[in-house]
Amino acid sequence: MMNHCGCSYFIFGDASVDNGNSNVLATVLKADYPPYGVDFPQGVTGRFTNGRTIPDFIGQLLGFDNFIPPYVNATNQNQEISTGVNYGSGAAGIRDETGKNLVTTSDFVFRQHLSNIFVGDRFSLNRQILNHAAIISRISLKQKNKTFTQEYLKKCIYVSIIGNDDYINNYLMPNNYPTSRIYTTDQYATVLSLYKLGARKIAVFGLGPIGCTPTEIARFGTDGKPCVDSINDAINLFNFKLKPLVNDLNKSFQDARFTFINVTVSPSATQTVGPCCQVREDGQCIPNAIPCPNRDLTVFFDGLHPTEITNMGIASRAYNAPSAMDASPYDINQLAQL
Repeated sequence: MMNHCGCSYFIFGDASVDNGNSNVLATVLKADYPPYGVDFPQGVTGRFTNGRTIPDFIGQLLGFDNFIPPYVNATNQNQEISTGVNYGSGAAGIRDETGKNLVTTSDFVFRQHLSNIFVGDRFSLNRQILNHAAIISRISLKQKNKTFTQEYLKKCIYVSIIGNDDYINNYLMPNNYPTSRIYTTDQYATVLSLYKLGARKIAVFGLGPIGCTPTEIARFGTDGKPCVDSINDAINLFNFKLKPLVNDLNKSFQDARFTFINVTVSPSATQTVGPCCQVREDGQCIPNAIPCPNRDLTVFFDGLHPTEITNMGIASRAYNAPSAMDASPYDINQLAQL
């Protein structure tokens, strides 16, 4: 394991971090076909973008030689799980029911024989934490030293980027879910489960401006404004409550370090905000659609997920924050050195 911080790296989240876990799940939300991966060295992997994701860039900035493997591939036989694992899953939410509208019955039946861990349409945050507990048990068994495992976990970097689908595939679908009437942002306290499992350095990402995505603009309209203000107002409220929650966690658990990462997507004067590929109604690229020729001039690759160039900008600000507005109380570089 070669990296600057001498740490390992564990990733939790939704489609913005998924690097192949959804490929084996019973869901229509997959990125295992072109044009996804058009600019990625290994081509199509299940990443919901043209190239690298935010965690990919952060891993490179931390000095990892290889990309962190997805959970479904991370076995003792073919991966060094102590380097880190990516548990991210498309359509995953903080709430367990988020994304259930995307399951396909035929796909579920077809894949049911594979393994019990593959039965389901997404790994919710709770399920990802359970998967992490299983990985920790395997690491502990491999090291045959519980004290070593506990000390090892204290040095690990944990990144959590989740909550987008609690809006896109839950809160903003009142015909499918009742949560627009009962949803509270306090559900994010699930991150406490990571603390109980030994995590001590946790970067919690806020939500980006979902109301500016091409799919949500097409669904709800903007009344002549650049974005859907009502959606972004809800997102801002979520972020407004999440940041003080992170501060409270730091006060309550003084042997841990939590930090809040503010996600902003600010297109440059040369960038367009429309999708780079022709999209389906659900916002994903149509299979084998020809993407726009210059992805660096586009904010979004499909109707919901950013391009590699956008991911690089978000990761760069998260790792070396220009101001406390971008990361508070630490950026990820500082977090790794604590």
